[in-house]
Amino acid sequence: MAAAKPNFVLCMADDQGWGDMAYNGHPVVKTPVFDELASTGWRFDRFYAGAPVCSPTRASVMTGRTPNRMGAFSWGYTLRPQEVTVAEALKSAGYTTGHFGKWHLGSLRPDSSVNPGNSGFDDWFSSPNFFEVDPWMCDNGKAVKTTGEGSEVIVKRALEFIRKAKQSDKPFLAVVWFGSPHAPHVGTERDLALYADQPKKQQHFLAEITAMDRAMGQLRAGLREQGVADNTLLWYNSDNGAIAEGSTGGLRAKKGSIYEGGLRVPGLMEWPARLKQPRVVTVPCGTVDIYPTLLELAGARVAKQPVLDGVSLVPLLDGKMTSRPRPMGFWDHTNGGLGVKSGDLLEKLAAEQAAGKVQPASEAEPIPAAQLRMDYPDTTFGKHAAWLDNDWKLHRIEPKTGPVKWELYNLATDRTESKDLFTAEPQRAAKMQTELTAWLKSVVNSLNGHDYQ
Repeated sequence: MAAAKPNFVLCMADDQGWGDMAYNGHPVVKTPVFDELASTGWRFDRFYAGAPVCSPTRASVMTGRTPNRMGAFSWGYTLRPQEVTVAEALKSAGYTTGHFGKWHLGSLRPDSSVNPGNSGFDDWFSSPNFFEVDPWMCDNGKAVKTTGEGSEVIVKRALEFIRKAKQSDKPFLAVVWFGSPHAPHVGTERDLALYADQPKKQQHFLAEITAMDRAMGQLRAGLREQGVADNTLLWYNSDNGAIAEGSTGGLRAKKGSIYEGGLRVPGLMEWPARLKQPRVVTVPCGTVDIYPTLLELAGARVAKQPVLDGVSLVPLLDGKMTSRPRPMGFWDHTNGGLGVKSGDLLEKLAAEQAAGKVQPASEAEPIPAAQLRMDYPDTTFGKHAAWLDNDWKLHRIEPKTGPVKWELYNLATDRTESKDLFTAEPQRAAKMQTELTAWLKSVVNSLNGHDYQ
């Protein structure tokens, strides 16, 4: 009898920095569930978001591709309908799929080509962007008002999905994307009481992290109660580095930056049946690796797989990967973010649904025009890109006017990226420059639609 296919639960925080964990040295925040997971499971000390802001990183999880390949330049941009998602790929391998929480990859209107349901999810209970206490959510296309702390609301719904998946005897993918600790911060009395000695603004920020930690505990307990924990890979990370209230753990810069503080995030993994011993992983890994890893573990095949930027981490799980076999690229594009207000959008949808007159998504929340363009040049790559090859990281900074600036750092000896070795390492710098430029041209090729032909 063949072994049962593994289940997958992908969890992601919204704006939690690398240092916003007690186990990573934060002096105040209380994260007992994350701390326990870090000590009994796998802790990734060099885990990278696909981009320094939210929507692009989410696109990288869904596709295994750097987000600029599909024009997901910054917050508020969407998936392109042509993209193959991890949910679609796993459905073809017999999985049932669900999305719970922050989406931020397109309109949630029922007819949207980029809502979760049209992106491969059988069941979805989602928010257009971040959400707080008593959030509005979209339940498979219907706007609903909920009651409770936001992180706990979505975990409860995810566990209902998992229960049904077990009853149907199907392997499952559950994507649980929290809306915390994104501003504005709203802590409950229960959690605020833990931080009474902190400044008020900090109290609410820390309270959101602790509430998310508790929800993770409920999720892990629920997996165990349903008897599915052993064969479930639980993967947790954040979507970008720390915000102003948060901590990078001493890394350079914060959210919105290609430096380490904007990209390096908490990373945790648990899979009792396969990962028998706790481990601290120092091999660079990232959100682009999630898609190829899950497809290999599930035995899923995509007939026309577009270019991937991630690598399967199955060799790492098997103890056969001691360094990253291929560099990771990052590119913060010149196209800026677009506002997406969850409550406003869902209240409007609820009113339309109550009146029986729902505006089409193509009119109410169209895919941004910049995302549908397919004539981007491959001779200029503004704003800031980077090429991460294990311990070495090359930066390419292209201002609006003037020459391109290059910087090179050895992260093994200089995790704060404070000692530029570009002139001291000419051969290494030249090789990495060539590789980064070729990668950027490849990204533009994808951006201009050539992967879909």
